[in-house]
Formats: sequence, structure tokens, C-alpha cells
Amino acid sequence: MSGTPQLRALRGATTATANSAEAIGEAVAELLDALVARNGLEPEQVLSITFSVTADLDACFPAAIARRRAGWDGVALLDCQQMAVAGDLPRCIRLLAHALLSTGQPVGHAYLREASRLRPDLATAPQG
Repeated sequence: MSGTPQLRALRGATTATANSAEAIGEAVAELLDALVARNGLEPEQVLSITFSVTADLDACFPAAIARRRAGWDGVALLDCQQMAVAGDLPRCIRLLAHALLSTGQPVGHAYLREASRLRPDLATAPQG
């Protein structure tokens, strides 16, 4: 990381194809890969991630998937259940990550799969 490090918040969401450990694991891995790629993150830059899932996902913990990543043993991880709201996107996994990024570096949020409709403005391009 070049430049002065600054604590930044990264957002993201995706959907799982089913309520199974395999489907949740695939969705979480894809979401984390996207956040890492869009922000050029090294493991030591990621400080914490809070995952929330809709009530229809209970086959595994997203944090358990993240904990398996190489170099992420020092990342503080937390799972919680998303507030239930009528009409919410089913099988949705959301995250809020805190990472150290260089001052002025654009933030790349990641809204994937069906979750891209939650924030189409953040789904593709890095944000400043």
C-alpha cells in the first residue's frame, strides 16, 4: 500500500443459489474475491468484516468461509441475521468490511448476482 493508510468502509452483497453450505460458501468466496480485486487488498489491510444474512440462510456461517482465506486469521469476523423486511431479497448475504486503503484510493464496493439490484450505483465501478 502506497500513501498514508486511511480506514475505509467497504460494502457488498450477493445471493446464494440455495440454503446449503456449498452454495453459501461459493457466494461468500465470490464476494470476498470481488472486494479484494476491486480494492487491491492484501490480507493485513482487512481489519474486520460483519456479515448479515437473511433468515432463509442458516446452513453455515459466512464468517467461517472467510476465516479459511490465507492470511485472514487476524481479521475480526462476525455473523448476524439481517432484519426481516417484507419483500426483501431472498437468500441474501450482505457485508460491511473495514480496511486500510491509501488516502485518495477509490473504494470498490461489490454487489453481485441478484444483489446487484439493491445498489446498481455501486455494483460495478469503484467509487471515490
